[in-house]
Amino acid sequence: MLARINGSHPINRLRGEMDRLFNDMFEGFPRTAIGTSLAPVFPAMNVWEDTDHVFVEVELPGLKLDDIELLIASDELTIKGERKDSLGEQDTYHRRERGTGCFGRTIRLPVDVKADEVKATLRNGVLLVTMPKAEEARPRKVEVKSLPK
Repeated sequence: MLARINGSHPINRLRGEMDRLFNDMFEGFPRTAIGTSLAPVFPAMNVWEDTDHVFVEVELPGLKLDDIELLIASDELTIKGERKDSLGEQDTYHRRERGTGCFGRTIRLPVDVKADEVKATLRNGVLLVTMPKAEEARPRKVEVKSLPK
C-alpha cells in the first residue's frame, strides 16, 4: 500500500528547501522571454515607442563603439558585440560575475521602421537606438461620418 505524502513529509520539506535554494540563487537575474531559463539575459534592454519613433535602450557597461554591431533586417533589430576579458595571463580571479565573450540579441520590432534613418548613441555604457516609424505604421486620424436615418 502506498502512503500518502503530505506537506510535512521529509521528502516534501527537502523539495521545498531545494526550490527555495534555487530561487534565491537566481533572484534578481532577468529571465529569458519565455521565463523558463534561469540564465541571465545579456544585454538587458528596454523597448518602447511614442507616436513617431521606436526606442531601444541597451545596457552595455564597459563596451566601446568598436565592440558593438547593430543590424536591422525586415522587422528585427539585432545587437551583437563582444566583451573582452581585461585580466592579464598572470592575474587570478577571486570572484567573477561579469561574463566575457561574444553576445547577440535579436528582437522583433513592434512596427515597421525607416531603417535608413536609424540613429544610435552610446553614453555611459547605455546604447540608445532611435528608429523613426514608417509612414504606414504611424497613427492616422479617421474621419467619422454620420449615416442618414
